[in-house]
Amino acid sequence: MISGLYVVTDETISHGKNHAEIAKEAVAGGAEIIQLREKTASSAKFLQDAKEIAVICKNKALFIVNDRTDIALAAGADGVHLGQDDLPAADARRLSGDNFIIGVSVGSLPEAKKAVADGADYLAVSPVYTTLSKKDAGEGHGLSLVREIRAAFPDMPLVGIGGLNTGNVKEAVSAGLDSVAVISAVVSAPDIQKAAEELSGIIREALNERS
Repeated sequence: MISGLYVVTDETISHGKNHAEIAKEAVAGGAEIIQLREKTASSAKFLQDAKEIAVICKNKALFIVNDRTDIALAAGADGVHLGQDDLPAADARRLSGDNFIIGVSVGSLPEAKKAVADGADYLAVSPVYTTLSKKDAGEGHGLSLVREIRAAFPDMPLVGIGGLNTGNVKEAVSAGLDSVAVISAVVSAPDIQKAAEELSGIIREALNERS
């Protein structure tokens, strides 16, 4: 079930902590989903990091690998997160089989419809707000797109990423998000576990109020 706090790792803004350390502290703070995001490492290093995080997350949190279906499968991750320029969801499904989570980033209703048709298990509205953590993400779409996609797909798990923090997650969840994905709001914090605990609590409260 895709719900709650979704933490995306990033070693470039973590004050020296590696992917595994970020994941361990975030899970201890209540993160329910961890995504390993790596844009520069070799495939061998990416796989090693993925295997370490798979152990950390086992029976505690879902583990998703960004972009690389092959790494996700080799590491025993729970799933993969795909962007619009990555392997299409339908092809990832053929490689992975049914017992594997496939998430797709979408920036419009047509992209959402295609992802659902291709077999995505969750949709990630990206970015909700303009963010500096993902420099290639473009301008934020705002909550109007969240509401539009939620109306079109009432039962599809919906994640939001981009510019989300303690000050705006409550309204974002109220607009229709099931899960809130963050990078800097947790990873850049002096105390990752504490930041995760605070954000997770706000998200859970907002989900309970919505239900």
